[in-house]
Amino acid sequence: MTSSNAAPSLEGFVKSALHRSWWLLLLRGIAAVAFGALTFIWPQISLLTLIMVYGVYALIDGILALIAAVRGGGMVPRWWLALAGAVSVLTAVIVFAWPGLTALVLIYLIGFWSILRGVLEIVGAIRLRNEIANEWGLGAAGALSVIFGLILVFMPGAGALGLLWLIATWAVLFGLLLIWVAFKVRTLAKA
Repeated sequence: MTSSNAAPSLEGFVKSALHRSWWLLLLRGIAAVAFGALTFIWPQISLLTLIMVYGVYALIDGILALIAAVRGGGMVPRWWLALAGAVSVLTAVIVFAWPGLTALVLIYLIGFWSILRGVLEIVGAIRLRNEIANEWGLGAAGALSVIFGLILVFMPGAGALGLLWLIATWAVLFGLLLIWVAFKVRTLAKA
């Protein structure tokens, strides 16, 4: 039994944090879908343009993840989201610092970034499994990122067009999953 003078519950803190930051997850999903759609629309995109578009996406994704980690509140462990955001921002900095990266280096960079981000998303889903419903969506987005990254790392010789389609498909699916999770979190936060 709880009295009316009792301290707010962990569940209340979690719902408050989710209510304040669900839109950041939505924006990350929209950014991923936009990146994927642009890649589908312009498959003849040059390597330099792909590098810059990817860098912008990684930077936006990282900044939004860092904002979500800061806004998340102190009661819920947010280290995994902050780390994922830092990895994305660092990746963007590397991409912008060396825009003349070769295609192979870019493939490995995207592959390792996707694997690390995917693992962090899976960890986040596991850690939040008692706090949010349908956390499997976040875990599925992470698993999709890991699979995408492994394909890039172990099959880097894929043709440029094939790689572009793979990148676009991953970005759209990952983004749609994040958008779906954002709306589920928003619904949960209102409950």
